[in-house]
Amino acid sequence: MSNSPSQGRLLAIGELAARSGVAASALRYYEDLGLIRSERTAGGQRRYPRGTLRRVAFVRAAQRVGLSLEAARTALARLPQDRAPDTTEWNEVAHTWTLHIDERIAELQRLKRKLTGCIGCGCLSLRKCGLYNPDDIAAEKGPGARYLHGEEPVRPS
Repeated sequence: MSNSPSQGRLLAIGELAARSGVAASALRYYEDLGLIRSERTAGGQRRYPRGTLRRVAFVRAAQRVGLSLEAARTALARLPQDRAPDTTEWNEVAHTWTLHIDERIAELQRLKRKLTGCIGCGCLSLRKCGLYNPDDIAAEKGPGARYLHGEEPVRPS
């Protein structure tokens, strides 16, 4: 195996962890999920192609914009394993990310509007006060913060 980075030297898991800033345990988890792949030495040690650094950076970027690891895996499956993506390939994935980010922004804006009237009681099942949820009527609609999920409170008569 060559020690020259330009000749495609494989990286040990410790090296990949140090270079990527991702813990070795997370790299093993990424591998279990199919986000990255390694080769094994005769002694069973993991060795990663240098391009794995790019794939790990991609996964971290996906997480940063709020994508799940499953969504990152789906996106990575659309990109080549053995080379950097070309402009067209990357733009297709970036478009998907843009749609996801727009959906998240809209969701956060809805949540912000709902919380504007909150007085900080922490109940999250009330819209403004106990008058909107007498005897915990919201609980009958199911678990969680029903009014924050978009349901309208029943106005008392």
